[in-house]
Amino acid sequence: MEEYLMETPSIDYMNPLFQDKVRELISQSEGNLDYIKRCYLFVRVEISHSWDIKTDVVSGTASDVLVNKTGICWTKSCLLAALLRANQIPSGISYQLLTIADDDSEGYMIHALNTVYLKDFNKWIRLDARGNKENINACFSLDEECLAYSIRVEFGEIDYHDNHVDLDERFIRILSKCGNILEITTDFEF
Repeated sequence: MEEYLMETPSIDYMNPLFQDKVRELISQSEGNLDYIKRCYLFVRVEISHSWDIKTDVVSGTASDVLVNKTGICWTKSCLLAALLRANQIPSGISYQLLTIADDDSEGYMIHALNTVYLKDFNKWIRLDARGNKENINACFSLDEECLAYSIRVEFGEIDYHDNHVDLDERFIRILSKCGNILEITTDFEF
């Protein structure tokens, strides 16, 4: 479990900005479960998804997302993990392979979401803080997943149900080389 509490280059929660945000969220919370929900809602609602607002800003780490107030799902998941880990709540990253278009005609993209360990329930849950918009309505739920995307196997989409300690190295490299987030591509097999 310790590895899901570590600071990593992408989940960089020792940044003083994090400590301020963590203190703010803790002061508003009534226990760990409420803190998890507040962190989730903060990232989902108050941090814009870069594609949704059509910004070219590249947020490569959790602290970048916090400063820029925008990120794609990969780094929004880093921000949520950082906020949770900063308060000793284990969190990881899970992936889905999704179509870019409404069918498989334009290829695929990788979507990231979070895993969170609930000590009181002795279980992991997945939360998707991507950000809601038309046709996307992810919610905080302890009992059943309410993610941004439903998998359509008929188009080759995959839910990996995985749990990674850090953002995939390939995504870190892509983000570090990317000058404009709207031009991002993932030309590799996942």
